[in-house]
Amino acid sequence: MRVFSHTCSNTEIVCALGCADRLVGIDSDSDFPPEVVAPLPKLGRDLDLAVDRVKELKPDLVLTSLTVPGHERIVEALRADGLPLLVIDPQSLDDVYSSIIDIAGALDVAARGRALVARMQAQMAPVARDTPRPRVLVEWWPKPVIAPGAQSWVTDLIELAGGENPWRHLPAKSQPLEDAAVVEAAPDVIVMSWCGVKVQNYRAEVVARRPGHETTPAVRNGRIHAVSEEFLGRPGPRLVEGYRALRDLIAAI
Repeated sequence: MRVFSHTCSNTEIVCALGCADRLVGIDSDSDFPPEVVAPLPKLGRDLDLAVDRVKELKPDLVLTSLTVPGHERIVEALRADGLPLLVIDPQSLDDVYSSIIDIAGALDVAARGRALVARMQAQMAPVARDTPRPRVLVEWWPKPVIAPGAQSWVTDLIELAGGENPWRHLPAKSQPLEDAAVVEAAPDVIVMSWCGVKVQNYRAEVVARRPGHETTPAVRNGRIHAVSEEFLGRPGPRLVEGYRALRDLIAAI
């Protein structure tokens, strides 16, 4: 089977299922595992995919998703070209697990999919706390601040790790926030996980100097931390690393 993978998470799922040898091309943002993706044709970033070149690779299956705003346009272009698609759109952590199962089924390795999900679940055991759960702000973007809402696997990860997302009740995948809303929520820890930005370019001072943020427990106590978006923003196997990072940050409060 010849597989083209559009989005980092799909590429990582295929590799975690032991099917890396089926990949004939990827999007330019897929960067893991490096030894697998390095030699593969890269046909543009997620929102600028060269759809015509995808067709030239003659894939038996194109894995794509709706996880990034604007992906709908790419999906429709792929569909218009008559390419065989599997489109995933995970929101909750359970959805992520279902997506892995669906991809494994499409690759005819269903048992591997179930095993991968079982490993992830075992590695992300719920953390029990006798004290109130710390409030955790995960930032997808710094200006405006964009945080996950109810329809986000990150809200589930925060809960599993022993914390609480102050915006867990908002009926949205993510939500732009005014400075006043962050101050009112009084997060105990702020996690920078800025999409499309290398983790070495995350800057805690950008967070600390926002109007009113100096009053929040997170800023007062120096709890502004970086967790790469590759571990929180990609709905695939490496969410385990994001969970571990959140768990350790919450345990330190």
